[in-house]
Amino acid sequence: VQLQASGGGLVQAGGSLRLSCAASGFTFRNYAMGWFRQVPGKEREFVAVINRSIRGTYYTDSVKGRFTISRDNAKNTGYLQMNSLKPEDTAVYYCAVSTTVGLPARRTDFNFWGQGTLVTVSS
Repeated sequence: VQLQASGGGLVQAGGSLRLSCAASGFTFRNYAMGWFRQVPGKEREFVAVINRSIRGTYYTDSVKGRFTISRDNAKNTGYLQMNSLKPEDTAVYYCAVSTTVGLPARRTDFNFWGQGTLVTVSS
């Protein structure tokens, strides 16, 4: 089982980035996929989740209207499009997958995690 997150980098406030999460070693379409983020000294926090069928998504309030989660089950890849980035979005972003039906949002709901990709938003 492997989740490979990529796409992080340095961007100015107001800019955009698109994160990708490539899955391998398991049946990706059978799992909900989520994104979390973490800054040093703080707990890893939920950002967004998309369910198996791609019909449902859920976001933390601070990113609603700015971030869009999506997935391509044929490519075994998930995405997080981040627009209108703010300095407070700076964090290491992790993708994860969950066997929980619906729209899980707790860290403990997720079974497998990627290694993280750093997003830095400058003011």
